[in-house]
Amino acid sequence: MGHLPAATVPEPPGGGSGTPGGPDTPGSGGPDPAGDRRGAPGGGFWRYLGARVSGAAVSLVLVLFSAFFIFRVIGGDPVKAVVGEAPTTPEQQQAIRERLGLDDPLGVQFWDYVTSVLTLDFGTSYVSGAQVTDLLWSRLPATLLLTGTALVLAAGLGVWIGARAGWRQGSRFERSQVGIALTLWSAPTFWLGMIVIIVFSVKLGLFPVNGMHSARGVADGFWPEAVDVAHHLVLPACTMAAVIYAQYVLIMRSSILEEKGNDYLTVARAKGLRDAVVRRRHAVPNALLPTVTLIALQFGAIFNGALLTETIFSWPGLGLLFYQAIKGPDIPLLQVLFLFFAGTTVLANLLADVLYRFLDPRVRSSA
Repeated sequence: MGHLPAATVPEPPGGGSGTPGGPDTPGSGGPDPAGDRRGAPGGGFWRYLGARVSGAAVSLVLVLFSAFFIFRVIGGDPVKAVVGEAPTTPEQQQAIRERLGLDDPLGVQFWDYVTSVLTLDFGTSYVSGAQVTDLLWSRLPATLLLTGTALVLAAGLGVWIGARAGWRQGSRFERSQVGIALTLWSAPTFWLGMIVIIVFSVKLGLFPVNGMHSARGVADGFWPEAVDVAHHLVLPACTMAAVIYAQYVLIMRSSILEEKGNDYLTVARAKGLRDAVVRRRHAVPNALLPTVTLIALQFGAIFNGALLTETIFSWPGLGLLFYQAIKGPDIPLLQVLFLFFAGTTVLANLLADVLYRFLDPRVRSSA
């Protein structure tokens, strides 16, 4: 069988540029943006990460400056935090100011502050005389227990209710749950905490009103102590969770509403899957992306919310410690707590940005 003449071979669309070895094809030496991206795997991720880390670094520098200057303009005499109610003469007060370096030029004080941050030596508390870092680490477990419990409750309950509300759009269940969520979201934390204390502690006597341990003590052993702590944890954790869980309800509901019209859910139903299975196995996993990002963001912000909750319930964590330091003012303690709270929020935002890129293909393709 003879070969076809060369002139009868159909030419690909686009002329010579589409033939093998053409100027615009991979390997031909011509421009190929996709090929350039393939030749540098991970380049987009490192540029994305570098931009986010740079932004976080700038934020941390601003936090460093803010922690120094804010607590020197809020008023109050740090000397009173040192001497307490003890009577002192003006000469003694001046000696204390000189010992603490409060009379040094502002530039000298700032340099000492930056040096202490870089060396992680934050000095001693004006009130207790203990090392500031020791106070921070001693109170951190109580705050982690409270905020972690509240975050798990809020996220778990919010995702479950939000998914069901979005799936049953227009139902009485959806309207009632959205109304409850908006009401709790708009309620001030201190007001909700006082209502909870009045109802469940004062009137019903079901839970203790403050603290983390019973004043009368409990029997020795891990489980009796754990039960006692859990009993004290119920009211503050539920109060904090009630305020933040509305965000998860509303975001999860919105995500489910966006997923409901997609074709893959119609295909799943056509296969004979029950409606509950379609929602649980197909719609919810795809709608979780914004909620996962919110959890990462909330992890940093929830430490700030602990300030009011711990103060209301006298929970011995970092929030209550911050409130006690403000009354001094205990400047070294305030500085390190401010750095911790603000720094945690910045790092949580950075984590959320990185996590979002891995979870959302659209962010990867645009990076």
